Amino acid sequence: MVNEFNAAVAASPTVFCASRGDRAPVFTADAIIDNQIKKINLENYKGKWVLLFFYPSDFTFV
Repeated sequence: MVNEFNAAVAASPTVFCASRGDRAPVFTADAIIDNQIKKINLENYKGKWVLLFFYPSDFTFV
């Protein structure tokens, strides 16, 4: 079981842990814009100021 876990971790994509001053990786995500869920791509905001925030579990029913 330990070998299976180690294999699964090794096959997982690398996690990006940002520090102050790091550039954000280019990504695509869902966003709410004008009360509609739309896809955004960070590349579309190149050269502009961007404030990115999220709320974990914000759209879950607890």
